[in-house]
Amino acid sequence: MPKAICIGELLIDFVSTTTDVTLAECPSFAKAPGGAPANVAVGLAKLGVDSGFIGKVGDDPFGDFLRQTLDQNAVDTSYLISGTGSRTTLAFVATRSDGSKDITFYRNPGADIQLAPEEIEEAYIQSAELFHYGSVSLSHQPSRDATLKAIRCAKDAGAFISYDPNLRLMLWDNPDEAKHWMWEVMPYANVVKIADEEWGFIMETPSLQDGSARLLEIGIDLVVVTRGEHGCYYNNGLNQGYVDGFGVDVIDPLGAGDGFVAAMLSRLVPLSESVLDDNQLRTIMRYANAAGALTTQKVGVIPALPTASEIEDFMSGRH
Repeated sequence: MPKAICIGELLIDFVSTTTDVTLAECPSFAKAPGGAPANVAVGLAKLGVDSGFIGKVGDDPFGDFLRQTLDQNAVDTSYLISGTGSRTTLAFVATRSDGSKDITFYRNPGADIQLAPEEIEEAYIQSAELFHYGSVSLSHQPSRDATLKAIRCAKDAGAFISYDPNLRLMLWDNPDEAKHWMWEVMPYANVVKIADEEWGFIMETPSLQDGSARLLEIGIDLVVVTRGEHGCYYNNGLNQGYVDGFGVDVIDPLGAGDGFVAAMLSRLVPLSESVLDDNQLRTIMRYANAAGALTTQKVGVIPALPTASEIEDFMSGRH
């Protein structure tokens, strides 16, 4: 059984091969496997953490490609279901040199949101030390109920729980519904990672200190805000601060946050029973910042996710 389990969307990203042009203007795209929770599962596997993924793809060539990709990256796909009633979700991504995201999804309805509660195997989830989820699978039924069932199962089993809201408003029927469900699953998490561009929508305050204090009050142990090239902010109630990022020439910014999360979790889980001091937190955040920077160095997320030795080599040359 895997040590870490991620649930959510697994899809194909078609990434523009030309930087800073609109999707309409882009002449060509590179096919890349993606989906934030699946990216984290692969990121963990590349860092030596046994991981598994729960989700649904279409019974189609793209779904076959995605399953093969996870298998090739040593992610357990025992509970990756190939559904016959819908096709694998696609996303078209315009690459921006400033790291901003311009994404159009093709999901009608999309296999990823067809995962049903009865397809959740509780014994599988109960075996995991770490459970990670996002909000995209909460946007529609039946995957909303399936995700809620899995989260509650992991919580009841005592897993260390990680949540990345990963705001994609165009996938929701309306913003109010998105905000409601993002908050509905917030209290289950031990650690929450929010990107700075999502912060204002989710938290309704520009203050990282005030917003993170609110999250800590509802029972979250660690709040992390990723800030792109500027690194990250962290707050565990006892210690808070900023850790600088690493300057790199960005090739594809998509998935940098997923690389960050995987690296952070790989270091947090062995210490999940401990109250971390400021030095430990800063060390973990610097390691995660390095992973995020490295993830921007290739087109497509999964091919770019770094190994532990790649992160260490990258950090050794920088101070």
